[in-house]
Amino acid sequence: MGSAKKTSAAPRPDRRDRIEEMRRAERARARRGRIAIVSVSAVVAAALIGVGAWAVTKSGDDSGKSDAKSGSGASGHFSYDKDGVGTWSGKLARTHVTKDVAYPMNPPVGGDHNPVWMNCNGDVYGKSIPNENAVHALEHGSVWVTYNDKAAEADVKALAAKVKQTPYSLMSPVQDQKDPIMLSAWGHQRTVKSAADPAVASFFATFVQGKQTPEPGAACTGGKSQ
Repeated sequence: MGSAKKTSAAPRPDRRDRIEEMRRAERARARRGRIAIVSVSAVVAAALIGVGAWAVTKSGDDSGKSDAKSGSGASGHFSYDKDGVGTWSGKLARTHVTKDVAYPMNPPVGGDHNPVWMNCNGDVYGKSIPNENAVHALEHGSVWVTYNDKAAEADVKALAAKVKQTPYSLMSPVQDQKDPIMLSAWGHQRTVKSAADPAVASFFATFVQGKQTPEPGAACTGGKSQ
């Protein structure tokens, strides 16, 4: 009877070797995890830096605009009737602002304006006045007479006399206006040839506290004066 052939079993790895192998694998996984965390952190940090830089730039841009002129809230054009009176076609905003306003017409006939009106109780100003305050006076129903250095001295004196006798009117020079003498009310404007032009009386009669007035009866005293 033959003896059974013995087969030698494969050597089993030492327990300490298995433990060391597991530790090496764990250390490798930990390194990969740290690398992933660092990579994600770098991306997040870069994104935050970018957002921060944008915010600083935006803040800088906004602060740089703080003294710039703001829009008037008025867009449109003048449409003229057969008598030469222009009516502004667009809606005229009425927001109170404390910045300079860029008006689309000169002199302006409406739009955003300063909270303080220009006194308009027959006030005649020898120097230019802020548009933003004058527009507020127009909102109260006044007529604004303006002239430049091309206007005849006699006409300036005659117009000043008329304004002084007319509550809800004011007068001042506007050197860069297109014509020597111009009359403005809220939403309306026209050029006149001289103080004797019949259009002067007609414009005053129509627009001093006229139907166009957004705030009829509002004060023309107690505001801004030179």
